[in-house]
Amino acid sequence: MVWQGTLLSIHICAAGGESMVEQSTAFCRVGVGIDGDRYAIGTGHYSKIPDIREVTLIEIETLAALERDHGITLTPQQHRRNLTVEAVPLNHLVGKQFSVGDVTLEGGRLNTPCTYLDKLVGQDMIKKLWNRSGLNCRIIKDGLIEPGMGVRPA
Repeated sequence: MVWQGTLLSIHICAAGGESMVEQSTAFCRVGVGIDGDRYAIGTGHYSKIPDIREVTLIEIETLAALERDHGITLTPQQHRRNLTVEAVPLNHLVGKQFSVGDVTLEGGRLNTPCTYLDKLVGQDMIKKLWNRSGLNCRIIKDGLIEPGMGVRPA
């Protein structure tokens, strides 16, 4: 599989339910997550449920499809994922390693849309985002990331 994508934006928040805050850079820490993010510090809505979610990603193409097909505008700040990427085949990266700049991630599982997102954005999103709600990842090699960096197979 040959592809090359781009990191468009980074968002974190300190606790579940708080507004996501855009970051100009972020440090991804092996075994922890993104410094300052709710899942790195254990204050996320799902923090007590064991899972791979050190970093979560979603495709900008999914957001464009929501607007095109359903008239729903979901901004990168609203979708609750850490990284918004473009031209990255997230559904094909489960169990595979890939890089964001010098940081190496491994796809853990596809993110499942939930009623929590419905409540936060005030829309019925479960069916609309089924099988395209993003990818939960673990960090294999840590480092600093910033928008504009390439995303590519490791």
